[in-house]
Amino acid sequence: MSNWDGDWRPAQQLKKEKKTTTTLFEDRTDNLLENQNIKMSDVEENNAPEVAEEVEVSADAASKGQMSVLDALKGVLKLSLMHDGLARGLREASKALDRRQAHMCVLNESCEEEAYKKLVIALCSEHKIPLIKVPDGKQLGEWAGLCVLDREGNARKVVNCSCVVVKDWGEESQERTILLNYFQTEQ
Repeated sequence: MSNWDGDWRPAQQLKKEKKTTTTLFEDRTDNLLENQNIKMSDVEENNAPEVAEEVEVSADAASKGQMSVLDALKGVLKLSLMHDGLARGLREASKALDRRQAHMCVLNESCEEEAYKKLVIALCSEHKIPLIKVPDGKQLGEWAGLCVLDREGNARKVVNCSCVVVKDWGEESQERTILLNYFQTEQ
């Protein structure tokens, strides 16, 4: 048996071609880096103090307990979305609630369909899944990632969302502990 790789050219010719493509790539990247004239020390000196200040401010606000339940909910939904742990919409949410995969459920209060709200509330109460009601569906849609972000990071074309279920918390976070404490005190 031979080690045939699917090409009829001799192996020596193939090796030469591979070498030339890698050297061409390396030459192009070297030229690009030389043309930009960026000094790492200049960039680091300008940005490092600003980042440290932002982290300190957010850590101080979070340690004092000034975060509201809606702010914590926003953070939890963002983390859960990053870890692919959200079920959005009636079909996905009802499946997750019925299979008892849900850790918590968020329902839009301004939902026009009463049967929809009754179904979600009944499934949550039957399986003892915590439920939070949010007043605005557009805001819930933005938190659940049902929007398009522009270059500045602002939400555009936000879709109204009626129900979101968290199936996976993602990482351990302070927002999660705030919500869990809220659920314990609510009961």
